Formats: sequence, structure tokens, C-alpha cells
Amino acid sequence: MRELTHLDDQGHARMVDVGEKPATRRRAVARATLVVGERVMAAVAAGETPKGNVYETARIAGILAAKRTAGLIPLCHPLPLDHAEVRFTPGADRIEIEASAATRAPTGVEMEALTAAAVAGLTLYDMLKALSKEMR
Repeated sequence: MRELTHLDDQGHARMVDVGEKPATRRRAVARATLVVGERVMAAVAAGETPKGNVYETARIAGILAAKRTAGLIPLCHPLPLDHAEVRFTPGADRIEIEASAATRAPTGVEMEALTAAAVAGLTLYDMLKALSKEMR
């Protein structure tokens, strides 16, 4: 059985020691989808949302979240991000979210990309919830 590196001998959570691992280039991409309905998408396209430019606000929220991942996810290592980006692809009834992150570090950057996508989606939801309670 594979050793669970996030647990000590007593089964307590711990941060894995990556100090001896070499720093390598790491990149991760995460995706999320927010289904909002055609009426909400029409309002977004027309710029008629109650809280302003939803895409730019959600983009900045996602990038900030990527930078703060180690403070949100207990066992994540703080990483020096070289890149964080959030993009949106609007559809007929949904918004596709793609977040990417990159670093040169001894551990992966997947959690930063996932956190960026999640927070961007949550921000969109918050900014659009006045228009619909049916989002998912």
C-alpha cells in the first residue's frame, strides 16, 4: 500500500516536506461550468447585470484566489506563481471557466488552478444571483 504522505505515524495531518525535491516548471489547468440560463446570458451579453462587469470582477477574484491558495487550503505549500489566468467562454445558457497557473517549484500548482476556477465561478454566481435562483 502506498504511504499517505499527508499523515504522520499517528495519523495526524501534516504538510509534506518538499525541501529535497528539485524545483521544476509546473503548469495546471482547471475548468468549471456555471449554468445560468438563456435569460441571464442575454443580460450578461447586453451588459445589463446589477453588479457591473461580471467577467472582469470574476477574473480578478480568480487570480487573487490562486495567489492565496495556501491560506485557504490547509496543507498546500505557498508557491511563487509565475502565471495565473482566468478565461471565460460564454455559451447559450452557461459560462465555461478555464483557470491556469504556473510556477517553478518542487510541488505542483494544481490547487492554485482549481481554486482560481472555483472562486471565479463563485464570484459569477454572486454577481448574477439577483437575476436567477436557478443557476447551477
